[in-house]
Amino acid sequence: MKIGLYMATQWREGADLGRETANLVEQTRVAKANGFASVMVGQHLVSRPLQMFQAIPLLARLAAESGDMLIGPALVLLPLFNPVVIAEESATIDWFCNGNYVLAGGLGYRQEEFGSMGVPFAERVPRLVESVEVIRKLWREDDVRYDGRFIKLAGVRASVRPKQAGGPPIWLGGDVEAAVKRAARIADAWIISPMVPYEDVRKHLAVFRETRQAAGLPAATTYPTIRECHVGSGRGKALDEVREPLLFKYQAYASWGQNETGSVKTDSLAKDFDRFSADRFLIGDEAQVLDGIERYRALGIDHILLRPQWPGWGQRETIACLERVGRVIGRLKA
Repeated sequence: MKIGLYMATQWREGADLGRETANLVEQTRVAKANGFASVMVGQHLVSRPLQMFQAIPLLARLAAESGDMLIGPALVLLPLFNPVVIAEESATIDWFCNGNYVLAGGLGYRQEEFGSMGVPFAERVPRLVESVEVIRKLWREDDVRYDGRFIKLAGVRASVRPKQAGGPPIWLGGDVEAAVKRAARIADAWIISPMVPYEDVRKHLAVFRETRQAAGLPAATTYPTIRECHVGSGRGKALDEVREPLLFKYQAYASWGQNETGSVKTDSLAKDFDRFSADRFLIGDEAQVLDGIERYRALGIDHILLRPQWPGWGQRETIACLERVGRVIGRLKA
């Protein structure tokens, strides 16, 4: 079981982004010192009411601190970008991080992002599929020719290829069965978002495995998931310590037009938040979080990316949680 840091890169309006940059660097160093195996960051565009750094340039900065940790975006919104740019930027960072890069991508769900980028929302699935195909070709072939619906390449070669032979692994996200099947067919892994409740994780993993087998593909070599996480201070109920910033974040998601967050309607999110959290997040004391990790390991999950910070949750509290997670990691290895 690998434990990674899913870094919070969103802040409330008015936050000092210079200070927050230094905080992210410190978090990477602390995570590395405490046995975390990876550090990954998310992506959104035009993200009001939250400020947010963009994933790829941020990863270039963090690669200077991450050492042998796996590093990558989770998720790049692939339909919004030219895959030639994604392929070459990813290859560049793969050299910066000594061949420890992974590219995790997703469809996106916010109309504002697609409208701002001039990409029709209805085209997001075929654009994602073409992106994966083109990125792999650019990582592997000397003379890339591609005649797709959106991308056409006539005998080009990438300016830089990844350090990893054949290119980094590609993981794809998505919370519904169609997305899980797509990830099984064209990606190396399905990365599970923190929105997906435990029982749906179990069901979708079975679909993922069955789809790969039916397609004649080998079993995936990794099964990653993202979970919100707080290891409590011991001074009270762990969820109560983080309820306000965590609820703020999920209410912000609701304001972006995500009318359903899993099985809980957004208009009742605050009222149902204890149940919502219990179905999805790893929150409790060290023993409870360890038990939660083992529960996912029993499903075959072997890489859990933990997000221990949300808009409004301070650096001191985040560092303390990372150190407590480090003790949990030590117990996992025992």
